[in-house]
Amino acid sequence: MLTSSEANMTPVANMTPVANILYLHGFNSGAASPKARLIAATCEHLASDDVAPPRCVTPQLPHRPDEALACAERELHALGDDTLLIGSSMGGFLATCLAERFGVRAVLINPAVRPARLVTQWMGAPLENPYTHERFTIDARHGEALEAMMPAAVIDPSRYRVLLGSADETLDCRDALDFYAGASMIVHPGGDHGFSALSDYLPAIFAHGGWTLPARPYARSDEFT
Repeated sequence: MLTSSEANMTPVANMTPVANILYLHGFNSGAASPKARLIAATCEHLASDDVAPPRCVTPQLPHRPDEALACAERELHALGDDTLLIGSSMGGFLATCLAERFGVRAVLINPAVRPARLVTQWMGAPLENPYTHERFTIDARHGEALEAMMPAAVIDPSRYRVLLGSADETLDCRDALDFYAGASMIVHPGGDHGFSALSDYLPAIFAHGGWTLPARPYARSDEFT
């Protein structure tokens, strides 16, 4: 399903722009990742003489999923309901958990649909976060926590805009197409898991929060791959 038309770039009529953006990074990524920096930089470009830009928060999430969700929930409570969630990969899963609990809008980038299965490939392997340099090991508790957090279903698909790479080497995009059926979907042909074309889709991302990007360059795709 390919829906990359201008309809996805235009905010819903009469939609009040959100006051806050909460970006949730993926597994073993960070608040200083290229995507997080791109989202934060784009928020700054939304400022004008008579409009303040949305506040953008990009927390560093713990590697343990239950702790990561608790951290993200604290940030959401501090920001309030007038917040657009943006989550990538595992961050997309966390954004879904919060959207289902609190009824806020969310943009998901290659979201992990059943992440308990995903982490099994790293079970027992020593890992190091490239941004914080924290060292840790995935154990059974990661999978158990993810299973317990998994939403049974999406209650209101209209809350979501889902960006998927058709050639995602980590996740099968068909899982997300099924789980988020009825949501606004954008499938980038040949797109990878890192979604290196993200800057090309910023208008669609921010439109889901009621914002129209200014007619000026805000980033090149190759700067944030």
